[in-house]
Amino acid sequence: MRHGTWEPQPAKRWEDAFLSGNGRHGAMVFGDPADERVVVTHHTLVRPNGSEAIAPPALAAGLHALQTALLAGDTRAAEDFGAQYPHVWVQPFHPAFQVRMRRSGAGDEPGYRRQVDFTTGQVRAGDGGWRSDVFVSRTDDVIVHRVSGRPGGLSAEIRLDERLPGLPDGLRFSRSVVCESGGRRGTRAVLSLRTEYGNGRTAFTGTTLVAVPDGRADTAGDSLRVTGASAILLLTRVERHPAGSDPGGAHTAALRALLESAPAGLDGAVASGPEDATELVFSRLLDRHLPAHRDAYLRAVLTLTTDPAERELPGSKLLRRPDSPALVERLFAAGRYHLLSSSGMLPPRLTGLWTGDWDTAWSGAFTTNANLNLQVSSAAAGALPEVSRAHAELVRGQLAHWRDNAREIFGARGIVAPSHTDGESGHTRHFERAYPLHLWTAGADWLLHPLVDELLTGGRPGPWLPLALVEAAQFYEDFLVSRGPGVPVAVVPSYSPENRPANASWGTVDATMDIAAARHALTTAADFRPDHPSAPHWRALAARLPPYRVNEDGALAEWAGPELEDTYDHRHISHLYPVWPLDEINPYDTPALATAAHRALELRGTENDSAHGRLHTALVAARLRDRELAGRALHHVLHGDYFHDSLMSAHYPGRDVYNADAAHALPAVLIECLVQSSPDRLVLLPSVPRECAEGTLRGIRTRFGARLDLRWSGEHATAVLWPSSDRTIDVVAGSDRYRLSLVADQEHVLSVPGRK
Repeated sequence: MRHGTWEPQPAKRWEDAFLSGNGRHGAMVFGDPADERVVVTHHTLVRPNGSEAIAPPALAAGLHALQTALLAGDTRAAEDFGAQYPHVWVQPFHPAFQVRMRRSGAGDEPGYRRQVDFTTGQVRAGDGGWRSDVFVSRTDDVIVHRVSGRPGGLSAEIRLDERLPGLPDGLRFSRSVVCESGGRRGTRAVLSLRTEYGNGRTAFTGTTLVAVPDGRADTAGDSLRVTGASAILLLTRVERHPAGSDPGGAHTAALRALLESAPAGLDGAVASGPEDATELVFSRLLDRHLPAHRDAYLRAVLTLTTDPAERELPGSKLLRRPDSPALVERLFAAGRYHLLSSSGMLPPRLTGLWTGDWDTAWSGAFTTNANLNLQVSSAAAGALPEVSRAHAELVRGQLAHWRDNAREIFGARGIVAPSHTDGESGHTRHFERAYPLHLWTAGADWLLHPLVDELLTGGRPGPWLPLALVEAAQFYEDFLVSRGPGVPVAVVPSYSPENRPANASWGTVDATMDIAAARHALTTAADFRPDHPSAPHWRALAARLPPYRVNEDGALAEWAGPELEDTYDHRHISHLYPVWPLDEINPYDTPALATAAHRALELRGTENDSAHGRLHTALVAARLRDRELAGRALHHVLHGDYFHDSLMSAHYPGRDVYNADAAHALPAVLIECLVQSSPDRLVLLPSVPRECAEGTLRGIRTRFGARLDLRWSGEHATAVLWPSSDRTIDVVAGSDRYRLSLVADQEHVLSVPGRK
């Protein structure tokens, strides 16, 4: 399957459940004929833990003394700055419940297959006598689930079941099951589960409308018992709300309206068989959903030359062939599918949009100092503006809190982003002596950069973006410390996530990432708002930042001060921000610094083998045109057992800790290895992995506003460009480098000749 995956057995672990989602609701489908389970999730489902009321503490009064001490050489001065405040994890993301359908009389039948179609978002499972179809509508915001069997042979017990791993104490549940006879419509029932959090202020309610056109349906305690049916249709929604409200009635009315949205509703199919009525509704809702999902997913496609037989293998078997181009092709498709499906009202969390456990690692948060940007890194080039808009929604919704962080902690105007967020609060609350993430000031620039890329590639992330860029620059106007005439300004305190110098404490002076972020924020604001009164000052201030340092090992140092020694064995490579994604350091314009950055990457360890570190390494190596290093990082992920049967990934090797970093970042790695662009440059085949010796990549958006299709075999390639405006760019193709004038709306064909 080029655009899907399949398995010959149901999922036994929630990690292996196939996934569907619309960027709000998520569904995890087990596909078990005897005990079908669909775990329901929603981006808003975070459990109150007290952190939601915590604002950033007023630390600004002590900032000058801290800056003075650090600049005087006190390497431990920052340890007490904010250390008296507790480190409080953000509200943890959790599942809602599982829609559980236990089927009586189910036996082993031949021909079982469970599959997910990436082009439709539809998860299907079935054998000779039973079939389950699930998708999450991007248009109608509902989980649609149809189960069918032999005429009159479907009997099952249906329950909304909150009993999932890690279920905490202190929750209060109330449920109801209401049946009604619909005459020729058969029977309808509404199952409702209300869950109140322990804070007494917040709750969430799930509602499932069940339609049974034939057979019988009766209440059985807190379950619905169906007997003698041919098909069952379930429509499910979840809403988080204040504890004093009850959205159940509105849910039911909205779901009934959807049920009637098929031609003639359920009544219209009675003549051809009552089981067809559910098929009509299912098909109508699917047809409405398809354009929004399918068109987005298919905008960019990677096709590799591979063994057709391997392309048809189940995902679990294909994962055991890590050198197969068919695996790379499928993981690219799966990563793109899961990224799109988890992005809507918010971008993907550490777990995307899914979890089957109430005790989710790292609270299932948005970790912003590496993970989130890596996950959305293919959105601009990969033509997924839906993902960029979701990322923009997270940023836009938290700007007020980012202003609080800047004012209260640093006494500055502008914005400072936190290192973690639950999607609601953007306040900083990660205070520790070790990992003092409250000292990280580069976050606003880091998180705004994907939106700048989206703008460059032709997208429209939002009219508020230029103002946010101005606010990022204003922060550095106030925060950077002057050390006297002719001396560079200082970024102090400064922190390089999540590392420390070998000979100093965590909070320091002039971390390379902070210098890069300050320079980029100031110059980008001036570029986008050249009419702003402060634009000349921003450019002048950027020019006064410290230069990057090359250490005694010939490597780009993680801190600009020569007194600070590098720590190489670490999963983060924050100091290579100027290489990827900024492209400030590259082999074409800054070859000496590119060589130093390459040396830093060679020396970097992997610490605990986190997937994000491996793929971040691959992205930087691709920018530096190191095919071997990029290939080794990709090879390690493909060989390291990072992927579940669902093709969602894990944080560590051996499928340890469900985590979307590898799944969502892998498409970006492959794109960067094949084609790179900046506003004035196109690079073709910079770092082609061995697994991608021949193929096509179509639908890529460039940062100079052109669409690109690429076909290659070995080192030979043909690229076709469709620019949206007149532009002159620098083309790097194999050993050739030349200028190319592009004419708007005119096709341009480029050739990569390979080695001469």
